[in-house]
Amino acid sequence: MTTPTDITLEAVSSVRQIAAADWDACANPDGSVYNPFLSYAFFAALEDSGSATARTGWLARHLIARRGEHILGIVPCYLKNHSQGEYVFDHNWADAFMRAGGAYYPKLQVSVPFTPVTGPRLLVRADTDQDRTREALIAGMIGLCNQLKVSSVHVTFATQGEWDMLAEHGFLQRTDQQYHWRNENYATFDDFLATLASRHRKAIKRERRDALANGISIHILNGSEITEDAWDAFYDFYMETGSRKWGRPYLNRAFYTQIAETMADDIVLIMAKREGRWIAGAINFKGSDTLFGRHWGAIEHHPFLHFEVCYYQAIDYAIRHGLKFVEAGAQGEHKIARGYLPQMTRSAHYIADPSLRRAVRDYLVHERDYVEQAGRELTEAGPFRKAT
Repeated sequence: MTTPTDITLEAVSSVRQIAAADWDACANPDGSVYNPFLSYAFFAALEDSGSATARTGWLARHLIARRGEHILGIVPCYLKNHSQGEYVFDHNWADAFMRAGGAYYPKLQVSVPFTPVTGPRLLVRADTDQDRTREALIAGMIGLCNQLKVSSVHVTFATQGEWDMLAEHGFLQRTDQQYHWRNENYATFDDFLATLASRHRKAIKRERRDALANGISIHILNGSEITEDAWDAFYDFYMETGSRKWGRPYLNRAFYTQIAETMADDIVLIMAKREGRWIAGAINFKGSDTLFGRHWGAIEHHPFLHFEVCYYQAIDYAIRHGLKFVEAGAQGEHKIARGYLPQMTRSAHYIADPSLRRAVRDYLVHERDYVEQAGRELTEAGPFRKAT
């Protein structure tokens, strides 16, 4: 595979080496489906804050396709010496390759750091031959892998179109699943409840009532409504929960300070208060048709408060604001009973070593079959009333 002769490729070590207007033109080429995690502001906050830098094992190698001085496309790419913060797990591949005498790290990771959200990874602006530019970017990823002599390139949470195109160029296909809620033009939360089987409907009503039983109030904050004390409280929640889940939370306070300045209108903070102080909260990001739930934390633990703040309030917000989907992050089969059904996610993997490539390819055949079957079974077991 060769790069078109009129397109040049360059890898840069910071998002700040790319103009914000060029990045955003590639990230949202038709202006209709906005994904906040692909925005220049989000990547700049990750890198400026030190959350995703060489020190934390995320060394930017963003790939740019140009025609002359005109940027046609971008791949957000990082050189990594670990597999943390990716949500597509390849630790077993790394262990097996290292036991066989290979060096799995460093590797190239094409993703939004710490963000398990599907979206374009081959970012191409509208005023160009998009397929031709994507071909150039794929050639560039493989070329960068060979130039740096790294083991592999991993494109995670890609769109299905990209997934298929990458497979045509030697990338191995992998699937997994998350749990998303879909708005079927509900006018109210009760309209959604009416579509559930009786026992699930009753359980959700009970959970919502019990969650607020101890004098807890819920506050939805967006834009300038998010005060500094709310940010401070939420960050304390994030640190408390993140320290238990990961050992060291991925995002620092400077990251949240920056997005509060540059992305406030994209943020929906759902906070719980009791006796005059914040006790729990969840941060959501708002796209053009989707509310993306990201992090949750609490300093007081009350029955079902997690479900209320993270799931039910998100559904209610989406209904009231005409959003089509709620994506509640990675993992969690407990979300099914609350109306979030399995949704396939996709990643693509270029592995340079032939032996490792064969082993991973064979493994992925079985894994894809398992994911597909599990998705069907979990959907069938969902909470919605069955047609008669």
